Amino acid sequence: MPRRCGWEEQDVSENKAHGETTALRRQPVQQRSAKRVEQMLDAGAALIDEIGYESLTTTLIAKRAGVAVGSLYQFFPDKRAVVQALTQRNLDRFMAAIGERLSGVAHSHWWDVVDSILDIYLDMHRNVPGFSKVHFGDVVDRQLLDESRDNNRVIADALTELLSDYLDVPQERLWFAIAIANEAADSLLKLAFHRDPNGDAEVVEETKYLIKTYLASRLGE
Repeated sequence: MPRRCGWEEQDVSENKAHGETTALRRQPVQQRSAKRVEQMLDAGAALIDEIGYESLTTTLIAKRAGVAVGSLYQFFPDKRAVVQALTQRNLDRFMAAIGERLSGVAHSHWWDVVDSILDIYLDMHRNVPGFSKVHFGDVVDRQLLDESRDNNRVIADALTELLSDYLDVPQERLWFAIAIANEAADSLLKLAFHRDPNGDAEVVEETKYLIKTYLASRLGE
C-alpha cells in the first residue's frame, strides 16, 4: 500500500480516544488570520452537508476554503478540531440568539421565550450549513465541546446561566429541569427530522407542548 504524504499523515490524530478534546493550535490574532479561520469553518460546514463527516478530510476543507493545507494545520491539527470549532461557533450563535430574545421581553415574561428556543434550533437545523449533520457534536463525539462534560450538559449549563436571572429558582433545581427538558427535546426533534427533512410539524408541536408543560410544572410560568 502506498505511503500517504506528510500532511495526510497528520489526520491520524483524528483517531485519538474520544475523551480527548482538540483545541485550536493557536488563536488567530490578525484580522486576516481570523477571516481565514472563518473561511475554513465555512468550508467544513458546506462539505459536511455534501459528503458527511466521515468522508471529510483536511485536504478537502483547505481546497474548498482556498488555502494551502499547511495553512489549515497552523490552526487545526485534524478535521475533528475543525468540526469542534464549527460546533462551538454554532453553540455561541444559538445562545446569542436566545439571549437576544430574552432581552426583548419583560423580565417576568421569560416564558414567552420557551417556544423561541426550539424555533431557533429548528431554524439552525434547516438553514445553517452542516448543522443538520452534526448538530451540537454528538455525531462526532459526545464530549466534543468539552472533554469533562457531554455536549447536552454543556448546552444545559449555558441555558441555566441565561435563565437564572429570570427565575427565582434554586440553581440546582433550575439546572435539573432544563437538563431533562433538553434531553427530551433533543430526542424528539431527532425523530421530527427523521420523519421529514424539514422537521415533521406534528412532532415539533408535540415537542413544544411537552417541554412547556414539563417546565411549567417544575418552574412555573
